[in-house]
Amino acid sequence: MKAPLLRKGKTKSLLESSIDCALLAVEIYNKPRAPFRVETFITHMVMAWTRLFQAHFNHTIGDTYFHKEKNGRYQLIDGDKKAWELKTCIKEYAKLSEAVKINLEFFIKLRNKIEHRTIDKDEIGLTIFGECQALLYNYENELIKLFGEEYAINESLAHSLQFSRMRTTQQKEASKQLLSTEYKDLIEFIQKYRDHIRDDVFASQEYSIKLIQIPKIANTNKSDLAVEFVNWSAISEEDKEKYDRLTAIVKDKVVKFEGVNIGKLKPSKVLEEVNKSINLKLTHNDHKQLLCIFKIRPYSDFSPDSDAFETNPDYCHYDEPHNDYLYQDKWITFLIELITKNKLSREDWKDFFKQKKILKIENYE
Repeated sequence: MKAPLLRKGKTKSLLESSIDCALLAVEIYNKPRAPFRVETFITHMVMAWTRLFQAHFNHTIGDTYFHKEKNGRYQLIDGDKKAWELKTCIKEYAKLSEAVKINLEFFIKLRNKIEHRTIDKDEIGLTIFGECQALLYNYENELIKLFGEEYAINESLAHSLQFSRMRTTQQKEASKQLLSTEYKDLIEFIQKYRDHIRDDVFASQEYSIKLIQIPKIANTNKSDLAVEFVNWSAISEEDKEKYDRLTAIVKDKVVKFEGVNIGKLKPSKVLEEVNKSINLKLTHNDHKQLLCIFKIRPYSDFSPDSDAFETNPDYCHYDEPHNDYLYQDKWITFLIELITKNKLSREDWKDFFKQKKILKIENYE
């Protein structure tokens, strides 16, 4: 498809806004002392992708990329039409590769999780660096595909400088302790998302860019660039084998275990164990109400905008292959103590459920 020739107008304004968002995302991410680097990068890249698609839709289908009511009228928010969010844009565009789409869906889910919390820690950034780099590369590739080489932005970006020394053992241990409390659910979400991705998608550079930084020492011409990127699809099989042997030396191996749900319980088993230790009989309806008010797992009728992975990982995990939820022994212990110590009565939790009120579980632990 020939790239469109853009003049002044809404399409060009949306496109320029998209590029500005991407450049700002990279600028902030590459500033070592900038606060909230990771979440700012994610937020602005989601905006960049959304406006890129909206520019494309505005150019191809006109000013119609908005949600409609059942009666055909446009949905309004504060008097303005509600534009398609990124998830809808991806669905309507329907031309992304599976790996690119899965990478974008990862950041949509992660953006929703970090919306009301701070993850301004290098550990999270290092954990998802590959996905962040792929998100940016994929954006520019799609930008060029839709609007042409003249909008390429890679020449205006610099490779961020890196310090050579690793952190001290004490710093690493302090970071581990911090991660084990404040960021445990984020790390667990990232790992669960990766574990449910097919191996070929996870290995794709469109899902996650894996980089190895090695100084160039020998056979270097004085006119050579200090940083060179290798196009994986353009090198020979022999060279690919050499790179594979090299990466085997330095990269961590991802090991997946089949028995990931060992020790986790289905709802019927939870009720069976709880009812052995309490005077009243806890029903499945009671269980649902308690899960909702303590925000242990999402229910569409209680919180319609929630994501399936939005669980409290201390008590519950979403099992995507089986599309159900499994519970920890800790949840059984919590319920038994809640009821036997009269911390909350059945009338209370039923009333809170009707009000759709969320309770802080730490106040009842």
